[in-house]
Amino acid sequence: MSRLFKLFAKDESAATAIEYGLIAAGISVAIIATVAGLGSKLNTTFTGVQNALN
Repeated sequence: MSRLFKLFAKDESAATAIEYGLIAAGISVAIIATVAGLGSKLNTTFTGVQNALN
């Protein structure tokens, strides 16, 4: 039983998976923020083009 606890204590794969998950979440937040900002700028641009055509 103590061998099992020693193996469990040495196993760092779960910590690595959590770190990769946090990195992926951070990248996702950055992408969402960029797309939201870009979307509003594109909306303004297309509205301007539409108004110029009318």
